[in-house]
Amino acid sequence: MTSDQRLQAARAFWLDEQAADDQIQAVMLISQRKKFRPKTVRSLDTDRKARHLAGLASMPDALAGRALILYHMAEQRPMMAAFLDALGVKHEDGVIEDEAVKPDPSKIAAAAAHIAAQYPAENVSLYLSTLLCQDPETWGGLAEVPQLHGNPTPITNP
Repeated sequence: MTSDQRLQAARAFWLDEQAADDQIQAVMLISQRKKFRPKTVRSLDTDRKARHLAGLASMPDALAGRALILYHMAEQRPMMAAFLDALGVKHEDGVIEDEAVKPDPSKIAAAAAHIAAQYPAENVSLYLSTLLCQDPETWGGLAEVPQLHGNPTPITNP
C-alpha cells in the first residue's frame, strides 16, 4: 500500500461506526507500540488516530483486513462497481449481492484490464489483492492477472 492508501484506510477504519470492537483492539495496539495510555489514544481526533494507525509497521491480519475493506467501501466504490459490471456480477454500488458468487474465470482478465485502463495501477492492484486474500477460492483466477502486481497491461515476450 502507498502511504496515502494506508492513511485513507486508517481514516475509514476510525470513521466506521460498526468497527467498535476492532477500534478497541487498534487503541490497545497503538498504546503498546507508541507507549501511550489507552485513554490518551481514545481521546485523539480521527486524523491523529489515523496517522498513528497508518504508521504502524505491522498489525494483526484481522485488523488489517477490516481496514482494507472499509477503505475500499469508502474510497473505491466506483472502481469496485466497474470491475463487477465487467464480470457481469450483480452488485449494489460495488457490494456483491450474492454471497455465493462465482465469477466466470474467462472474464476475470478482461475485467481486471478494464479497471486498469480507468484507475491508478496502485488502486487496482490493492483491490485485486484484497479480493484474492479475502477469498482465494472465489477469486483465485486473479492470481494470474498482471494488474495484481501493478502492471496495467500483460507483458508479452518477443
